[in-house]
Amino acid sequence: MQTSDAFLRLVKIMNELREKCPWDKKQTIESLRHLTIEETYELADAITSGDYNGIREELGDLLLHIVFYAKIGTEQNAFTLDEVIHGVCDKLIKRHPHIYGDVQVSGEEEVKQNWEKIKLAEGKKSVLGGVPKSLPALVKAIRLQEKSKQVGFEWSNTEQVWDKLHEELDELRAAIRSGNHDEIEAETGDVLFSMINLSRFLQVDAENALEKTNRKFMSRFNKMEAAAGAQQKQLHDMTLEEMDALWNQIKHQK
Repeated sequence: MQTSDAFLRLVKIMNELREKCPWDKKQTIESLRHLTIEETYELADAITSGDYNGIREELGDLLLHIVFYAKIGTEQNAFTLDEVIHGVCDKLIKRHPHIYGDVQVSGEEEVKQNWEKIKLAEGKKSVLGGVPKSLPALVKAIRLQEKSKQVGFEWSNTEQVWDKLHEELDELRAAIRSGNHDEIEAETGDVLFSMINLSRFLQVDAENALEKTNRKFMSRFNKMEAAAGAQQKQLHDMTLEEMDALWNQIKHQK
């Protein structure tokens, strides 16, 4: 089956479901929102796990949502699926003048810079304007730093980022000594923001790295609970030293 045939099959099924299925008939743009967010996180989980079967399945679910939104948009005389597709095609052509025009670029960084310049020329008021307010804080920090980099607001090398991180750590220590909770919170945020910046310079995806650490912690903690159970104990009945010994034992297991 050709890709175009597969896509038209999905559109046909969506049309049928919207006409005949009680649940699908009831859905609105608003009712689908949280489901789309959930599907996006499921895709992110599959990517982190390297699960290509899962990635394929979750991409299908997201594609269904796109077609669903477009169907509702058509019913509301707001937009059509054709307009959605042609809109993104036109955007890609306009924002890739090095492919569809005579602009010359030296590499991917210049491509990103041109992208931001074109967006501003289109009427965007700020380079940071395209960062969604509802993004999780860690992901938002990454996007803010990537965006500001495109106009040159960026450290030159990793050592400068290290120096900034140490500066923020010193300020956090001073805030802790002051006992002012608002200052402690503010300086903690600055440390986290600087750590994310360092991750970018090290070419590490901070969000993915943290999620892998979360999963590692969960796995080790579950094993620690099991090890305690094998000793006929519960974690809450053990001392911190006993739990730490179990943790280190599990940590060094192959």
